[in-house]
Amino acid sequence: MARIGIVGAGAWGTALAAVAARNRHHVTLWAHEDEVVAAINRGHENTVFLPGIALDPTIWASRDLARAGDAEIVLLVAPAQHVRRVCAELRSSVKADAVLVICAKGIEQGSGALLSTVVGETLPDHAIAVLSGPTFAAEVARNLPTAVTIACAERALGDRLSTALGGRRFRPYYSDDVIGTEIGGAVKNVLAIACGIAEGRGFGDNARAALITRGLAEIGRLSQVLGGRPETLMGLSGIGDVVLTCTSTQSRNFSLGLALGRGQSLAEALTGRRAVVEGVTTAASVAALSSSRGVDMPIATAIAAVLHRGADLDQTIDGLLARPFRAEQHGADP
Repeated sequence: MARIGIVGAGAWGTALAAVAARNRHHVTLWAHEDEVVAAINRGHENTVFLPGIALDPTIWASRDLARAGDAEIVLLVAPAQHVRRVCAELRSSVKADAVLVICAKGIEQGSGALLSTVVGETLPDHAIAVLSGPTFAAEVARNLPTAVTIACAERALGDRLSTALGGRRFRPYYSDDVIGTEIGGAVKNVLAIACGIAEGRGFGDNARAALITRGLAEIGRLSQVLGGRPETLMGLSGIGDVVLTCTSTQSRNFSLGLALGRGQSLAEALTGRRAVVEGVTTAASVAALSSSRGVDMPIATAIAAVLHRGADLDQTIDGLLARPFRAEQHGADP
């Protein structure tokens, strides 16, 4: 048994709390909202972000971030754009030997930093790992079979985390490619918005298959330039996560794209959503990062233009379809 703190009580953080509780760890779940804390502690259900799923009564929710930081393993599940602020607030409470596991998927806006860099800068001298892969929170919380990637520099740490979190129905696989794992998890959200738009426009399954394939090539080019390995994107945190997120309305990013493709504005599509749609901010970060590194990412750049620069959707689609014919290439070369 270990003390596990979980920072962020959205659907994914709550599902990971359920995973840790099944393994009989002491679980403290930090939530920003009083109503979430009350619902979990009184009714053992996150009625706001993960309704209808009973939680282990041993899971304790708190508004006190220090209580989540007082743990041997701290899972960082706050939205990507809040990770730096949350880590800064954790400085005074996190244990010196605590392992920090990044469970959010995104790229910091403005700096273009991967979350492992953000956490390393804010909470130096801690062991850092990344947990990523094809995961819908509700299925994980219901204990349906799921496989994930745990990426970190040292195999011993990966094995420790796999033992702490893994079980018969939650299967971690180790990787030492932290960068590739992060890039796959972050950029697939942008690609999922593109696939949702194609679905909303009625473009059919052929178009979605093409978007997934060419989108993976874009992810691979960015990952390789930043130091990731191409083979990582053939695994759970690459193609596994892409296929899941780009093919189901359970995906917040796909469903947002679906609404855009059916004619809603971004503001209309976001109305009523309490959960963060990470691909919206990640699109801007990816477009800026790829431009600064000279990486050709036409799909991601097009989505950023539609979301953040008011580009006309139909004209943007026409622009993608009018690109010159070329050889199919993968890797770092455009």
